[in-house]
Amino acid sequence: MKLFEYQAKDAFAERGIPVPERRLCATPEEVRAAAAAIGCPCVVKSQVLRGGRGKAGLVRLVASPEEAGAYGSELLTGGLGAAHGVRRVLVEEAVDIGRELYVSITVDPLAATALVLACAEGGVDIEELARTAPERILRERVDLDVGLLPFQARDLGYALGLGPELSGSFVTLLAGLWRVFREKDAELAEINPLFVTKARGDRPAALVAGDGKLAIDDNAAFRQGGAEPSREYFDSELAFRAAVEGIPYLQFDGDVSLMCAGAGLTTVVYDLVNYEGGSVANYLEFGGPNYKKAVRAMELCLANDPKVILIVTFGTIARADVMADGIAEAIAKLKPRCPIVACIRGTGEEKAVETLRAAGLDPLFDTEEAVRRAVSLSKAPRAEATRAETTGGRA
Repeated sequence: MKLFEYQAKDAFAERGIPVPERRLCATPEEVRAAAAAIGCPCVVKSQVLRGGRGKAGLVRLVASPEEAGAYGSELLTGGLGAAHGVRRVLVEEAVDIGRELYVSITVDPLAATALVLACAEGGVDIEELARTAPERILRERVDLDVGLLPFQARDLGYALGLGPELSGSFVTLLAGLWRVFREKDAELAEINPLFVTKARGDRPAALVAGDGKLAIDDNAAFRQGGAEPSREYFDSELAFRAAVEGIPYLQFDGDVSLMCAGAGLTTVVYDLVNYEGGSVANYLEFGGPNYKKAVRAMELCLANDPKVILIVTFGTIARADVMADGIAEAIAKLKPRCPIVACIRGTGEEKAVETLRAAGLDPLFDTEEAVRRAVSLSKAPRAEATRAETTGGRA
């Protein structure tokens, strides 16, 4: 589960990582008051779970409390904020920036270690840098049992060009980030940008976490003490409704709605849809503990108004006959207007075939054939697809 910037910075501050003075606001009036209290210029930052906020106009340096309040109104009650689902903003002191660095800790599943990534060029274009010049990103693997060792952090600090004084600060900061990573059961703990402030008079340069990302392993949510995610954690209303049901769901913008069992099979089906020239409307996990939730699953898929629903499963624990019973029940209750293509294999397959045929479907046994039929139906005019459905093309 991804956390918002303000939550990541709270975790950073609790573990000794320097962060700017900040206040979380939910109304334009609170934004104006926060800017007055912190002092201007300050930064008003939308709290959304997406990258590229600056390029999307969701972050702004403001020169006065009045400007902060006006921009807060645009984000919290205006069209810009509504378009991006902004519900809260963070008002933060402006930092006197000398340099921007990048540092993060994530998991290297292949090596079964943690992986520290650092770069002397942080900021909004770090993804492009990773693509075009990956050699400029420093990598340090850390044994999960041993933990981050001081010499590893010190080596990275010097490699980033921080020098003796700031390298010491970097060792302390990275130790704090390691604690965040381990104590929060994180899949990713990232500071980007990590500001190096300008030295001014008797005030030396310092390190400050300018932005933060924190992604927690869903399997550890029970011991992190967090409540159920609210709507603001999800990009779409359907994704939120699926999460409430405990159903993994990804929203896209195509024509073929996928109900599949298992991430591996889904990835194959997704690729096949694209190879056939189709596009995916959504992915919904119909396997695992969800194979008895056919009615709710199909209801979520139909909410996308897809041109076709493609159901592909291969189950041993998630039984094919139980899935087929659920699909038949869903069709009877929901009366979908779009074609349905079903390829359900696995335990109880013979009974599943009988059930699907009784529900008016034509059970398929080859995934590629099912994808081809679904894509073909998605490209046909809706009236033609509906006629095909009534003559056996429901698949």
